[in-house]
Amino acid sequence: VQLQASGGGLVQAGGSLRLSCAASRRTFSNYVMGWFRQGPGKEREFVGKITWSTGWIYYADSVKGRFTISRDIAKNTVYLQMNSLKPEDTAVYYCAAASRDTDYAPEYDYWGQGTQVTVSS
Repeated sequence: VQLQASGGGLVQAGGSLRLSCAASRRTFSNYVMGWFRQGPGKEREFVGKITWSTGWIYYADSVKGRFTISRDIAKNTVYLQMNSLKPEDTAVYYCAAASRDTDYAPEYDYWGQGTQVTVSS
């Protein structure tokens, strides 16, 4: 099972990016799909999550109102739409899948390779 994250890049502050996370197989119907990020010199940080089966979504306070998570069941893909980006959003962004509802990175079973997001001021 593989998760393939893509869509990162360089953007100016206030801009937008959309990240995608494609799963290699339709095995995540009972999973929670999470987004995490790790900035330079920082620990991995929870960004948000979506329950694959119900579409229930939860965001970290740091991104609430700016980031939107969605899923396309037909494409087996989860998205992270990031608007009003700030320099402090600069990080490597990861998607992950967990068999339980959690915000805790070590409890996620599968991880994508990460995609770099750089926000210039």
